[in-house]
Amino acid sequence: MLLAFDVGNSNIVLGVFENGRMITNWRLETDNKKSADEYGMIVGQLFRYEGLDMSQVKDVIISTVVPSVLYTLQHLCMKYFHRKAIVIGPGIKTGLVVKYDNPKQVGADRIVNAVAAHAKYGGALIVIDFGTATTFCAVTAKAEYIGGTIAPGLKISSEALFEKTSKLPKVELEEPGRVINRNTATSMQSGLVYGHMGMVDYIVRKMKQELREYCGDPDMEVKVIATGGLAAMIAQGTDSIDHVDKMLTLEGLKLIYDKNKKLRKHDSEPCRSEEME
Repeated sequence: MLLAFDVGNSNIVLGVFENGRMITNWRLETDNKKSADEYGMIVGQLFRYEGLDMSQVKDVIISTVVPSVLYTLQHLCMKYFHRKAIVIGPGIKTGLVVKYDNPKQVGADRIVNAVAAHAKYGGALIVIDFGTATTFCAVTAKAEYIGGTIAPGLKISSEALFEKTSKLPKVELEEPGRVINRNTATSMQSGLVYGHMGMVDYIVRKMKQELREYCGDPDMEVKVIATGGLAAMIAQGTDSIDHVDKMLTLEGLKLIYDKNKKLRKHDSEPCRSEEME
């Protein structure tokens, strides 16, 4: 079995793969104060609940945008799985050509999502990840990652309104059903949710135009793939999202693992080289 960790600022998503397919997945709160043993106990309980044997995990792969949690998970892997995890970053083969000014600045989650979307959907793509930040990534049909946009996510925007204003309350992130509202809570929900939907439509429209200009094809089809916890809700109110794929990142980790597993010197060592390819 392969265990994959996708570590975001708000949540850690875990997936277990066996014989090439995902057999289960879980979502935990990201907590950089938890120790390797605390996370190890949680993972152990999850495995037991699903009737899985932790000793059957033969390898581990980690994607993280939270450096402070990485050491903890690496220690967890060594202690509980007796494996040194593959970590997405310098030295990992992805199959993408990264056109960023500094490829090392691209978040691991953005690369993993792009790999999965290109493999599953093909062609020119825009990949949107609705996480703590909302990220937009442009990928050509030739698997060139040419850049994108980073915006505050819905949760960040909601928390900022609550924390930076004296009278505005904390609200649930859900559609109020209208934009002309008669109370503060639904007025905030309208601005947060519908404002985010409008942002998505505008950025996708502009990104499609620039992607077509980059590829020299004004009529090129560009598919838009959305992932992340809030993807389904936002997709319902936009015209620009073609597919919602909640497991995109975990599937990308499995694809990247398959590209790198043969490069290990033995079962407990990760592959290493100079830069992400």
